[in-house]
Amino acid sequence: MNHTHTKTQAHTQTNSPSIAPIVVENGFDQYEKQFKALADKKRLEIMYQLCQHGEICVCELSGLFNMSQSKISYHLKILLDAKLITKETRGTWHYYALNDVEVNHLLSEELCCIFRQSSK
Repeated sequence: MNHTHTKTQAHTQTNSPSIAPIVVENGFDQYEKQFKALADKKRLEIMYQLCQHGEICVCELSGLFNMSQSKISYHLKILLDAKLITKETRGTWHYYALNDVEVNHLLSEELCCIFRQSSK
């Protein structure tokens, strides 16, 4: 596959039809937010626990990490704002789970192709 583009086009288009709409539509802002959220060991540990447990409430995460609910909530908000997790409210409790669509997208071949140089 040939991904020929100039420096001015690099941020907005490639010759690959499956890649170009994602970059044009979302820009790099969402990726930046997601990678910043992932650049913290505690948030990675929280995501790992969500992966292992499916969904979990703040009180359970607080116990797992021996941290206050306010500190856990701070990290959850960053992950939520980055769309890496989802939140469901049941009564007075909030349950969090991985956003599989977004996590899979970050790990996908599609995103990797944006940063691969084309063979000439």
